[in-house]
Amino acid sequence: MRRLRLAAVIPALLLLAGVPARAQAPGGPPPTVTVAKPVVKEVVEHDDFTGRFNAIEYVEVRARVTGYLQKIHFQDGAVVKKGDLLFTIDRRPYKAALDQATAALDSAKARLNFSQTDLERAQTLSRSGNISEQVTDQRRQNSQTAQADVDNATAALRQAQLNYDFTEVRSPIDGRISQRNVTEGNIVITDQTMLTTIVSLDPIYFSFTVDERSFLAYQGTLKIGMGATQNEHTVPILVALTGEAKPTRKGVLNFVDNRVDEATGTVLLRATVENPDRFIKPGLFGIVSMPASKPYRGVLIPDDAIGANQDKRLVYVVGEDNVVQPRNIRPGPKIDGYRVVRDGLKGDETIVVTGLTRVRPGAKITPERKDLPPVRE
Repeated sequence: MRRLRLAAVIPALLLLAGVPARAQAPGGPPPTVTVAKPVVKEVVEHDDFTGRFNAIEYVEVRARVTGYLQKIHFQDGAVVKKGDLLFTIDRRPYKAALDQATAALDSAKARLNFSQTDLERAQTLSRSGNISEQVTDQRRQNSQTAQADVDNATAALRQAQLNYDFTEVRSPIDGRISQRNVTEGNIVITDQTMLTTIVSLDPIYFSFTVDERSFLAYQGTLKIGMGATQNEHTVPILVALTGEAKPTRKGVLNFVDNRVDEATGTVLLRATVENPDRFIKPGLFGIVSMPASKPYRGVLIPDDAIGANQDKRLVYVVGEDNVVQPRNIRPGPKIDGYRVVRDGLKGDETIVVTGLTRVRPGAKITPERKDLPPVRE
């Protein structure tokens, strides 16, 4: 029984120690493994950061005149256009004030016409000496006072017209409206009562922070935060929502804050993201994929082709007579389903991509060659 138990434990120990469990048996045929050349192509490394979406435009719709709310013209949560009628406040008091201001202006204009005629008559009599200069000056003063009354009445009419127009509350932007905060029949107060809110949806902002070390690297590779405007130097980004496997929503970096936050050691960045289907809502979290390098020639291999020797990473390179030898590599980030090899491979080698447990250094193999696709799912 002890021998049976020992025979069962030894393979497990060998696996934990990194020794192949099914290496080539002495005198047996070479093991069959899959080999391929690395994928070599131009790549750009990306860094991922978590951020939040924000509306480019946000409006708190408030009453600009006091009165009773007479009519609501929208459905909660609807998409509205700039200029759409949202609320109607009781217009009758303001219509009466508008009519009164109109009448006051007409009266002031009548007095002005009379005073101007009276002044002209006085000026004619003054030239013939039939009226004193004092009377002429008095009538000139009356004409000027009447003109001032007309100007005052005109201003009052404009104010009354504004108040009358303000009884119709219209949308100042395109966007999605929230729920109504006041129902019909309630009184609303000037500049105090918030009727609802509206947010714009397309495009939409995505704000995120990057650490100081990454920001300094971006300044060197992407030239961000160095005075370049968006039109002069655009940085494309991709954003994924929570639960999405890949970032697919396109955007452009358009803002870099002018200082580093002393409390967190981070810099605020902001991108404008396309949202034509209005699927993204302000306040949602997302993950932005931001370019972290300039384009360069990259050597890409599957993660399955990478083995470990203590703290080092290695691949098995197929040499002459199908003999494999380990080679240390320095892996980088993952791109297009592959792992970037920063150092250790040139790209023209043939390596073992599957079946690492069946090979050992200096052993012969039976290769099954395959071509790796440019993008691995």
